[in-house]
Amino acid sequence: MHKSIEIDERIFQEAVKFYGTVFSLPPLASKIYAYLLFDYHKAGITFDEFVEVLSASKSSVSTSLSLLLNAELIVDHNKMDERKRYFFINDGYKKLRFEKIVQKMHDELKLLDDLDHFKKNRDDGYGNDQKMEAYKALLNKNIINIQESLNKL
Repeated sequence: MHKSIEIDERIFQEAVKFYGTVFSLPPLASKIYAYLLFDYHKAGITFDEFVEVLSASKSSVSTSLSLLLNAELIVDHNKMDERKRYFFINDGYKKLRFEKIVQKMHDELKLLDDLDHFKKNRDDGYGNDQKMEAYKALLNKNIINIQESLNKL
């Protein structure tokens, strides 16, 4: 079995489980992503290496790579003098991921504000919900914190 990188089996298995859950990935896609985490030198991993190292069919590896590419979790490129494609972790995805999280928090805040506006326009004695206001304040605070960190990336 040819490996171009060295992996720690325990960390690899933890990464497979973690990223499979976080990104809702099927098992093989999660293994490919976890394997790429060990490519510290950014040399890239070829399609053939994934097939060999993960003992998976070419069609399964191809499907998983397509899923990861479409999700922007990985990127690929061809070296000038070779036909092979090399796959890498998309370092820009960390920023994209948190931008998506911030957008979801903004969307939730808008929905909560719309709901609050609807409730206040009803004539049923609706009062100010302190827990909801605390939740909205927490969302706003987290948006600011994440946005400040994103500006540093």
